[in-house]
Amino acid sequence: MRFVPLVRALCAAAAACVLASGAEAAAWPARQISLVVPFAAGGGVDNVARVLAAGLSKELKQSVIVENRTGAGGLIGGKYVADARPDGYTLLMGTQTTLAVAPLLHPDAGLDPLKAYAGISKVGSSPLLLVANPKFPARTVQELVALAKKEPGKINYGSGGVGTTPHMAMALLALDAGIRMTHVPYKGEQPALTDTIGNQISLMFSNLPVSLPLVLGGKLRALAVSSAARVPAAPDIPTVAESGIAGFEAGTWFAVVAPKGTPPGVVQILNRGIDRALQDPKLRSTLQNQGVTVQAGSAQDLDGYIESEYRKWARVVKNAHINIQ
Repeated sequence: MRFVPLVRALCAAAAACVLASGAEAAAWPARQISLVVPFAAGGGVDNVARVLAAGLSKELKQSVIVENRTGAGGLIGGKYVADARPDGYTLLMGTQTTLAVAPLLHPDAGLDPLKAYAGISKVGSSPLLLVANPKFPARTVQELVALAKKEPGKINYGSGGVGTTPHMAMALLALDAGIRMTHVPYKGEQPALTDTIGNQISLMFSNLPVSLPLVLGGKLRALAVSSAARVPAAPDIPTVAESGIAGFEAGTWFAVVAPKGTPPGVVQILNRGIDRALQDPKLRSTLQNQGVTVQAGSAQDLDGYIESEYRKWARVVKNAHINIQ
């Protein structure tokens, strides 16, 4: 029959593609790899990226450099990687800001993280601490919710800016608790913390490594931690979820992605390299000292996680009417 040669030809072509992909992966990496950080050098994302890059270089026996491409809430660097050749040599150190929130707040940027990237591996996460001025009458999340329901919109909370993780976390808490508070955005987390200490604003979510020393020093009061489970650094502080907001979880997470279309064999090599790097006790200790809980995983797991985070924050952006003005 005439279709038999065609079937054989198609099978041969498919086999050739598989062999070519395998050969490419076997020879990979043949040159330097760039890990793009879409934020400034010296910040939290940059610090995590540089620790990981050093460990990954050892595992792959190839140089991995960190390249900072800043601007537009991480979208400049994110778009650069999305548009790069999908060969595994240009990667992105992504966060919930770059891979979920910023694309939602800047739809005109034309970056759909669910279509633009192939997940490589999650790296870890860092929780937030819900802190208040010591004079603030609410000492627990339950008391905060009750006070906010009694006085809708009168409680002011700060953040380092619209769309930042602390802002989004508080917006999520307000939605889930059915309360209304007033957001006061600052140009950075530190000014917001300063005004919380000075009682110009009542409370805020803050990155735990920054705010925990202030709590221990008596300058702030901790109401809850944003992670799903209590953190070893502050075991006496309850989670938001166990404080009455069931299922609540927010924080800064870090993950490595590549342009969509990166060969599966290359993705697998990178995933295994990151996994081995994160198993190094010294590297893990360095990240933990930065407030990061190491969380590796498969590329498929990361793809699913990014999608779930994108859907989660899309709900918050829509229902809390968050926009960049």
